[in-house]
Amino acid sequence: MGIRKIITNWKIIAGVLLSLLFIFLAFRQVDFIQMKRAFAEADYWLLIPILAFVFLSLLLRSWRWQYLLAPILPARLPDLFSSLAVGYMANTFLPAHLGEFIRAYHARKKTGIAASAIFATIVIERLIDIFTLLVLMGLALTVFPFPGWAQKSGMIMLVLVAGLFTLLLLMKKCQRRTLAVSNRLTAFLPVAFSKKIHDLIEQFLNGIVALQSTVHYLMVAILSVLIWVCYAMTFQLLFYAFDFVRIYHLPWAAALVTLVITTISVVVPSSPGYVGSYHLLCQLSLGLFAVPKGPALSYAFVLHAINIFPVFFLGLFIISREKISLAAIAREKHDFND
Repeated sequence: MGIRKIITNWKIIAGVLLSLLFIFLAFRQVDFIQMKRAFAEADYWLLIPILAFVFLSLLLRSWRWQYLLAPILPARLPDLFSSLAVGYMANTFLPAHLGEFIRAYHARKKTGIAASAIFATIVIERLIDIFTLLVLMGLALTVFPFPGWAQKSGMIMLVLVAGLFTLLLLMKKCQRRTLAVSNRLTAFLPVAFSKKIHDLIEQFLNGIVALQSTVHYLMVAILSVLIWVCYAMTFQLLFYAFDFVRIYHLPWAAALVTLVITTISVVVPSSPGYVGSYHLLCQLSLGLFAVPKGPALSYAFVLHAINIFPVFFLGLFIISREKISLAAIAREKHDFND
């Protein structure tokens, strides 16, 4: 068994163990009668507009990604939409956001751009997402006091984002020096493998480019806000589906607070499909507004399902239509230079 396979297996095992731990914590002290009643009394017709917002957010993400890729090479929106769906599909069963490598591989096939350069834009996209999340947290803090652990998580993410963004800028500004350091660090490796690492880093740095105009920066900012508005609408509409607004007198800020705290499970690499971590954080968020654990967990299960399964099946449909096997993706995603 190769080192790469051992590392991948350990990531999967660790992800499954994390899921089991979070599920155990979420189900502790749950009133199953309340949980069953919440499922039974929900208005599932509201899932139709919720599903519309889920797919609209996917379309907006594809459009924003198009702007991030434009300085490298123009890409068609339908191609990026399909790559995004395939990547999200893979993230449902791969831990630690490994689906992003699948997404880069698929986009390379569609656009012809080097996958390492594409992956650089995905990293930038994640930084934008976390920054937007932190802005939302700051906004929510003006109307609702977050628990200490959530505020600490926000501060840690802010430090990590600032550090990673600074590192990327330095690597890009000092590209020759970065490549020289890379060559020294990989000097003990076989020449062919060392060259491949050098080429991957160079392509990655080539993917970190400025947008083409001020209008493009503005569009990325507007699209980022609209993406998170879609996410907030899914939370708010599901509140109405479960009648939480009437029963527990939820304020408008409840959707924003629950969105921010629950999204921590998505931003931070964790279990495959965010199973367990998503449900626990959603349950804890609703607990801040006196929603009992049982109904809160029912809400979390439906919210997770509506965000995961439609896109999962869309991704499966795309790779089936394109006659791409997951095994082929798993083999080829490690080689971005083909």
